[in-house]
Amino acid sequence: MRCPWCGESRDRVVDSREVDNGIAVRRRRECEVCSRRFTTFERVEHSGLMVVKSSGRREPFSREKVAGGIRAATKNRPFTPEEIDAVVEAVASTVRSLGAEVSSERIGAEVLERLRELDEVSYLRFASVYKGFEEVGDFQREAGLLGGPRPVGEG
Repeated sequence: MRCPWCGESRDRVVDSREVDNGIAVRRRRECEVCSRRFTTFERVEHSGLMVVKSSGRREPFSREKVAGGIRAATKNRPFTPEEIDAVVEAVASTVRSLGAEVSSERIGAEVLERLRELDEVSYLRFASVYKGFEEVGDFQREAGLLGGPRPVGEG
């Protein structure tokens, strides 16, 4: 692991603890060169899960792609990196339980469900990309759905 401050690979672990209900390990490290501290996370790499895109193309599941979409939707919202990571982990865990292949649409729906419960603005931001909003009416329609019952088949 390289220090994010000076790039040196010599560090020592100051503290380790389980996070995400034992799914990951959080490690506080201290660089032996510049003495700055940084945090790393370790989790099991699950292989074999394939995402089926709307075009029919298949690609390996990327936890980082899910995280990137969630970070974009929650930008400038009151979320800590740990809270975002918990959403990513919940989505990843759910889609892994569905089998060896999962559609990109199902992944998007899982993200939407969790954002809907946490923050309506982030939900609308993600929905605007996921559902391909093209006009203001799309936002108005979706915002109207937030206050109503959840559509059948979601969740």
